[in-house]
Amino acid sequence: MKDAKLVTKSQSNSQTIVSLSNEVKIGGSEIVVIGGPCTVESLSQMDAIASHLKSAPIQALRGGVYKPRTSPYAFQGAGVAGLEILASVRQRHDLPVVTEVMAISQIEEISAYADMLQVGSRNMQNFDLLKALGQASKPILLKRGLAATIEEFVMAAEYIVSHGNPNVVLCERGIRSFDNYTRNVLDLGAVVAIKQISHLPIIVDPSHAAGKRELIADLSRAAIACGADGLIIECHPEPEKSVSDARQALSIEEMAELVRSLEPVAKAIGRKVYGAKRPQLAVA
Repeated sequence: MKDAKLVTKSQSNSQTIVSLSNEVKIGGSEIVVIGGPCTVESLSQMDAIASHLKSAPIQALRGGVYKPRTSPYAFQGAGVAGLEILASVRQRHDLPVVTEVMAISQIEEISAYADMLQVGSRNMQNFDLLKALGQASKPILLKRGLAATIEEFVMAAEYIVSHGNPNVVLCERGIRSFDNYTRNVLDLGAVVAIKQISHLPIIVDPSHAAGKRELIADLSRAAIACGADGLIIECHPEPEKSVSDARQALSIEEMAELVRSLEPVAKAIGRKVYGAKRPQLAVA
């Protein structure tokens, strides 16, 4: 990994802090939770998630508007209409938004609406896209490829940083294996390794790793325990009606309960969930 000159640690305690907004930063002592549906479907859907979960608290909204789908006949996303929904919900609820970019031609348009641009696992080694994102003004969430090694993952981040954008957050989202019980295998060992190798923040996507909603809460707590700087989790007002990835989407109530359950785990390792309220001490 000697060629990763910019994203590897020069000192053991070096750490990049990536700002999503004036209030929300990834990589510090506070855990960031990003929640929302796989796909932006409607304003009412996104408004329901934001209004119910901002106090959970979640710190940012996720929602796909351009969707890479295995089948060309599957729903491909709402496009510009979806971006306008994200922008409207961001303004109403003062929550930064994260959405996926699939092509160089989409960067300028998405940057006008979103606070962070996500590179999906299928595009982790789309080097022309990575170079172009190196010239973007917005932070980048880089997901690990379906079968990428840790070195390939780190070097993909190097492409973005070496082309001028230092604001990169890595995301472990599971890798493929022979076992099909879960959608992918969540590699928490990679999270620990990358925290030692790189100064870039790393968050975990347990939704795509598990593919089953009943596994997500335990994987989320394990991710925080091993040092992840945050989580990105799929949730939906009516999970079974989600137009994509319904099986792995949490309900709003399940999402709020999950966030509450993270605080004692974070506290045990000297961190806290962003915006979590501490109990007030009684005054004698």
